Amino acid sequence: MVLELRNVTKRVGGELHIHETTLRLEPGEFNIFLGPTNAGKTTLIKLLAGLERPTGGRVFVDGTDVTALSPQKRNIALVHQFFVNYPHMSVFDNIASPLRVVGMSRTEIERRVHEAADILQLRPMLKRRPDELSGGQQQRCALARAIVKESKAIFLDEPLANLDYKLREELRDQLPDLFAGRGSVVVYATSEPSEALMLGGTTALVHEGRVAQVGPTAGIYRAPIDLTSARVFSDPPINIVPVVKENGMIMLRDSVSWPASGKLAAMADGQYILAVRPGHVTPQKKGPDCIGISGEIMITELSGSESVAHFRMGDSIWVSQTSGAHPYSIGEIRDFFVDTSHCLYFDQDEKLVA
Repeated sequence: MVLELRNVTKRVGGELHIHETTLRLEPGEFNIFLGPTNAGKTTLIKLLAGLERPTGGRVFVDGTDVTALSPQKRNIALVHQFFVNYPHMSVFDNIASPLRVVGMSRTEIERRVHEAADILQLRPMLKRRPDELSGGQQQRCALARAIVKESKAIFLDEPLANLDYKLREELRDQLPDLFAGRGSVVVYATSEPSEALMLGGTTALVHEGRVAQVGPTAGIYRAPIDLTSARVFSDPPINIVPVVKENGMIMLRDSVSWPASGKLAAMADGQYILAVRPGHVTPQKKGPDCIGISGEIMITELSGSESVAHFRMGDSIWVSQTSGAHPYSIGEIRDFFVDTSHCLYFDQDEKLVA
């Protein structure tokens, strides 16, 4: 099944929530909608699922216009970030509920429920009620219900957002395999760039009601077409500073420059916008392409696995993100290293040039 939005728009109370969007989703692909909160990811899912009607444009399944069809007639499954299970039913009955609605035989229901329960490690819990399950088990129950329907389209709207770290890691690793080979269109919405990279597949970057870029996840991470896409695909925020190319050198400021070698040599002399993700600005030199900068520490964030520092250099605020615990003190001047091999360059129209 191919699912398409053609020139779709959505207005709410006169406000344009989704700008004109054309999007084609292929079966067998793990499709990711990546964007910050309120970017329009959930609205796009609702339009695709039939939960909302577009203000303009049409929705197609295999070339057939389904814009006016209800979600029930589209054979879809939807899993939200909040656990949606029937509290008065057992886990077995929760998973089986969509199959009973369509009048499937008892034997086939049992076969499908047990198959889904085995995939999601729920068989020992089939007789329990949702309130007897942990949060992760409840979400696995909701996922099992989506799998058992064998729907043509499966929408996962930030389904792991409310789980603890360990459960998120486990389910994130399983999800692409859970839906592989089913011939369904799978759409997974997330606000976390790292999650999109872990899941792989095809990503649509969503920003302020627009689809900014679509393509293989790793590909658009490495080569965002413009500065908007680069911003969407970076958390913490990507570092953005002006640079000048002149006489074969890239100059960040008078005392910081590096050779414009390789693909940079083809760039015309002039002003550009440099963007580099925080993970490539580190307190230690990690390779021959690293150049040194320094700045005043403004904010620090320390977790068990990484350290983030916001520091001021001239008129710019930079962000560094690195693994491990690094002691920073507010107000101190610290040295950092920028890996220039991972820098992106944009022209004054904010289009990628190198």
